[in-house]
Amino acid sequence: MLIFGHRGAMGHAPENTLEAMRVALEMGVDWVELDVHVVEGELVVIHDGQVDRTTNGKGDLADYSLADLRELDAGNGEKIPLLAEVFDFIDRRVGINVELKGAHTAGPAVSFLEKQIEKGWPVDKILLSSFDHQLLLEAKNLNPVFRRAALYFGQKPDYGFLLDELQAYAVHPFVFFVDQELVDSAHTRGLKVFVYTVNEPDDILRMRDLKVDGIFTNFPDRV
Repeated sequence: MLIFGHRGAMGHAPENTLEAMRVALEMGVDWVELDVHVVEGELVVIHDGQVDRTTNGKGDLADYSLADLRELDAGNGEKIPLLAEVFDFIDRRVGINVELKGAHTAGPAVSFLEKQIEKGWPVDKILLSSFDHQLLLEAKNLNPVFRRAALYFGQKPDYGFLLDELQAYAVHPFVFFVDQELVDSAHTRGLKVFVYTVNEPDDILRMRDLKVDGIFTNFPDRV
């Protein structure tokens, strides 16, 4: 069962920061997961479309210049990192799951990842995911080499879409909706099952017993 550090190790450090990534590595994760939006053509690592929850700023991400965004405190003096900074920091030590959060992120993400492959990143250490399955479809049409995973909350996976159109690698269901039927259905179709967000010891054990392929967790040390 692979361990994905959710937004780094956000149970121990400010989410989606380099510090959270550092802690996740120390705790022995196999992968880190992060979220990206586009600001002035740059991919920035932040979850929300607003800065209020995770920084000392106020308002919409779209109202900030990149320079002003980089001045904000994302917790413990950490800055909102660029995706490039995270890739440089991780430096192929573990895989990176890039979740496309903001609109129009597919094109910039694919272009960025193509450059990482040229720099020596193995393609199997990169995973693209999103709740917006059209963004994933756009990414596939731009360059199908990058593995794709569709996020679901509650609804059953649309296997016709996943297999025929998206040619997905994995499904990412929410922990409370995962049962043996879902895991077996996905596995029968050749899909990996990576479950989010699994923090409680009982849930970690349940996912192991269901034989999921991996879990996203805020607390990698618990796994």
